[in-house]
Amino acid sequence: MKKMLNAILGKKIDQTQKFTSQGKRIPVTRIQAGPCVVVQMKEEAIQLGWGERKEKTTKKPILGHIKKAGLKIIPRFLREIGAHQPEISANLKIGDEIKAGDVFKPGDVVNVIGTSKGKGFAGVVKRWGFAGGPRTHGQSDRERAPGSIGSTTTPGRVLKGKKMAGHMGHQRKTIKNLEVFEVDAKNNLLLVKGLVPGPKNGLLIIKKVSEGKPRAEEAKPEEQEEPRKQETEEKNAS
Repeated sequence: MKKMLNAILGKKIDQTQKFTSQGKRIPVTRIQAGPCVVVQMKEEAIQLGWGERKEKTTKKPILGHIKKAGLKIIPRFLREIGAHQPEISANLKIGDEIKAGDVFKPGDVVNVIGTSKGKGFAGVVKRWGFAGGPRTHGQSDRERAPGSIGSTTTPGRVLKGKKMAGHMGHQRKTIKNLEVFEVDAKNNLLLVKGLVPGPKNGLLIIKKVSEGKPRAEEAKPEEQEEPRKQETEEKNAS
């Protein structure tokens, strides 16, 4: 069996829910995963392209990079995926398409990387969960203030990393060990258990961590009942 790349690019569609055969409700995230195109091959990384953009809105360095690869479509996003195994690079070449069904199957464990939603400029109460100051004793303007930020003569400065007001959100986040609930290979859709970072249509990198096993609730009812029937027949016979 050929070794394929263990990651793919995609976008977050929305969040919904699914039900197992046992009636258990599971929150899932729908992800449009691929198809991605191989743009560049390096020694320890493979550059993938996803989406499509117009030529007139593309900067000349990127346009030259895409034309050098001989691609007909200009990808909207370009990201490098680590590929340290020579067997993986040997099975790929520039221009190849990688689809969701080629990489994932139900039960696989994945890490999803995205950029969290930007919340703008936020104070310390919203950003860090500060309690704020007292409402009494005439402090009408101190309720959501951060309080003192300085130190004494030693060190005589504000230390780096001090929790203060500032830009909240819009950070690269990784959600680890999510399970692939369902794979729609025809439409390149992934259903992942749980929630992933970022807004709708936000770029995601989905990396497979380990191969998964089929879930027990997916087994057919006949397959689950047959062993029980055999056990009862053996007990009656004895």
